[in-house]
Amino acid sequence: MSDNHDNTEKLNTEQEEIIQDTQQEAEEIMTDKPSVEEVLAEEKNRYLRLYAEFENYKKRTTKEKMDFFQFANQEMMISMLGILDDFERALKEIAKNGNEKDLQGVELIYQKFKSTLTEKGLKAMEVRSGDDFNVDFHEAITQIPAPAPELKGKIVDVIETGYTLHDKVIRFAKVVTGN
Repeated sequence: MSDNHDNTEKLNTEQEEIIQDTQQEAEEIMTDKPSVEEVLAEEKNRYLRLYAEFENYKKRTTKEKMDFFQFANQEMMISMLGILDDFERALKEIAKNGNEKDLQGVELIYQKFKSTLTEKGLKAMEVRSGDDFNVDFHEAITQIPAPAPELKGKIVDVIETGYTLHDKVIRFAKVVTGN
């Protein structure tokens, strides 16, 4: 009878252990399962991230669209630079020959043409002899011995004017540098 009692006691102990293990597993499962508040917070966070991503997309596409409209006429402006250069050469030649009426007429057309291009965003670069050479704005077409020591590594002469369209370089200023 003692053996039966021992076996029964052993079974009860095993059953209690199984029950405790099952309860622990159930508690772990319950704690692993997120609460409604956690799920709501997670979904709210996901929504905010998605909304922010969409706002960034809208801003980026708006900026791209503005850039497109701003620089859509860039090719046309570049082709007009040759005409602007021809006007400047013509003005110099007419000024040499001394025909005042021709000079006034051509200068009037030149100023009107230049102001129209300026209204559309074209701007001539201000480059002078003695300025520092900057590869972002200047193109060195040749180097000559510096006529003065302070012109070493600087711009000695400007051959062709550079232009920007809405602060973007569309033609580099062609310069001669001193070495």
